[in-house]
Amino acid sequence: MMKRVTKKVGKYEIGRTIGEGTFAKVKIAKDTETGEAVAVKVLAKTTILKHKMVDQIKREISIMKIVRHPNIVRLHEVLSSHTKIYIILEFVSGGELFDRIVHKQKLSEKDARGYFQQLIDAVSHCHSKGVYHRDLKPENLLLDAEERLKVSDFGLSALSQEGVELLYTTCGTPNYIAPEVLRKRGYDGAAADIWSCGVILYVLLTGYLPFEESDLPTLYKKVSAAEFSYPLWFPSGAKSLIDKILDPNPKTRIRIDGIRKHPWFQMNYISISQGEECDVCLDDVRAVFEDIEDQYVMEKSEEKIAPLTMNAFEMITLSQGLNLSALFDRRQVVYLTHYRIM
Repeated sequence: MMKRVTKKVGKYEIGRTIGEGTFAKVKIAKDTETGEAVAVKVLAKTTILKHKMVDQIKREISIMKIVRHPNIVRLHEVLSSHTKIYIILEFVSGGELFDRIVHKQKLSEKDARGYFQQLIDAVSHCHSKGVYHRDLKPENLLLDAEERLKVSDFGLSALSQEGVELLYTTCGTPNYIAPEVLRKRGYDGAAADIWSCGVILYVLLTGYLPFEESDLPTLYKKVSAAEFSYPLWFPSGAKSLIDKILDPNPKTRIRIDGIRKHPWFQMNYISISQGEECDVCLDDVRAVFEDIEDQYVMEKSEEKIAPLTMNAFEMITLSQGLNLSALFDRRQVVYLTHYRIM
């Protein structure tokens, strides 16, 4: 019998594929020095070039190196071969919080509060580093073996720039997007993330979305007006907090400090709000992309292929009567969260 050859990248033995998307595969691997399991996101350089994703991938990797917190998926390092880029990530074995909600239909008040507290700690740390996630939803919240929440997928995140107070890119998942993001007049990334956290808390406690329509124009009207209702059994303390979070006016919307002081949030709260304070070295990121920079510049001057993040929002909203019901599973309304604007 022939011995199976184990593929190795750096100090990592690469195993089976555990996830696959349009532009990347995720494989489980083992750190041969520590024996620790890690997740390896594998991207083909040709794909990154073809879809003009160089800047986006570099930004995502750099941001994940900046935000180090117990409730954020850790990026260990970035490696490359002649044809591929390997992003070495913490392996989170418990799956998506989204799947937990679908399985249980809704979470207990205690469990929902615990996950929400961890989410707020993670988001607070991101904001302290000038990072705004912009696509917070249960699919991007993972659970580890100890039921600890881990924020993932910083593909649409933004890093604040000195002297620039507002963001202008309209992106995210429609049911979780803050009203001001839809108005295209610039928005505060921190306030927009907080709105998404409020929607997540509502979903955790009910098992369904507060804003749910099959056509986007109607959905956006409801979001803009914060037009939603609570079931009769909804916890009064959580309702009091969500009312302050899902305020359509970002200037009067509650901030993270206010959320932390709210009596409902305070119950059994043990803060782990402080992430690691360490010097961030981006040398490995620069090294990985160095050999494709020249090719990238050359490609940009050739055929015009639409970037991955370009104008999906405008294409959708131009069709005012667009009905998206065929894309959604009406039996499980929380599945609406799968549709993302980039």
